[in-house]
Amino acid sequence: MMTQASPSPRIDWVDYAKGICIVMVVMMHSVLGVEIAAGQTGYMHYLVEFARPFRMPDFFLLSGLFLAVVIDRDWRTYLDRKVVHFAYFYVLWVTIQFGFKAPAFAAEQGWAHVGLMYLESFIEPFGTLWFIYLLPIFFVVTKATKRLPPAAIWIVAAALEMTHLSTGWTVIDEFAARFVYFYSGYLFASKVFALSERARARPRWALAGLALWAIVNAAIVYDGCSTWPVFSLVLGFAGACAIIVIGTLLAKQQWLNGLRFCGEHSIVIYLAFFLPMVIARVSLLKFAPFLGVGTISLLVTIAGVVGALAIWRLALRTGARFLFERPDAFWIAPKKRAVLVAAE
Repeated sequence: MMTQASPSPRIDWVDYAKGICIVMVVMMHSVLGVEIAAGQTGYMHYLVEFARPFRMPDFFLLSGLFLAVVIDRDWRTYLDRKVVHFAYFYVLWVTIQFGFKAPAFAAEQGWAHVGLMYLESFIEPFGTLWFIYLLPIFFVVTKATKRLPPAAIWIVAAALEMTHLSTGWTVIDEFAARFVYFYSGYLFASKVFALSERARARPRWALAGLALWAIVNAAIVYDGCSTWPVFSLVLGFAGACAIIVIGTLLAKQQWLNGLRFCGEHSIVIYLAFFLPMVIARVSLLKFAPFLGVGTISLLVTIAGVVGALAIWRLALRTGARFLFERPDAFWIAPKKRAVLVAAE
């Protein structure tokens, strides 16, 4: 996520890894949404379950990967880039999502309750947007604790993950479950890049390692042990490493460049995929149920990714850049260049 004053060269394998992550996130919401609506599961369900242990851990680890470059900035600049930036997009897109969902909520519980739900969304993250709600908290906590022993912070974070805390409050529960991965991306960035270099230098060994990981991950997941303490932590890191290696190998061969493009625009997809996903789900279940739940889930996933990118391109062409670019009025530190959320 770049917020530097001058353009910085992107690292190809990071974009591939982010692309894999954002597709898996869209896939999870698409598949589960279709299955709930249809009342049955399809073949895509097994892929979603396979990715469950590492889908979000890898996303958070990658989000912390370049934090060391900016963590020593003054607090005003840091908060502008790492808190206000995401807060703007959260407020904007939670309002957009409510605009679409409010009539259905009102039909069930009345408009007064809808107003309370909207206000509550600033305390309890709404729907799919909890990721960008939580990221600023991680950024602030990491900078605020910079002078504390990193090993102690990591041990506490790992212990929190293994508690599988369940208070019912998303921020508390997801902080406990995910902070260790974000902090590890920040703390062990050099080791992550070293892993990528080794994979690039020894692709055959990397492929053998991936095959072994896939077998072990599948065995543990389908045996129902993936949510056990320690198992969840190990699978999270193992899966994150696997996605890094996959991203590196794809970047080495320059294969599946569409994934790289998705990674470059992962936040754009994250913000906007909900609308094309819902439209595709409703339409396919109504007009093409003969395709089956698995195929419909796959098509809805594709629609979510492609549709989000189409919304982004349309916004840029029609003057609605504020949907994906923070306007000048919402900066609290000097802005040296326009920063699209797509490049963040």
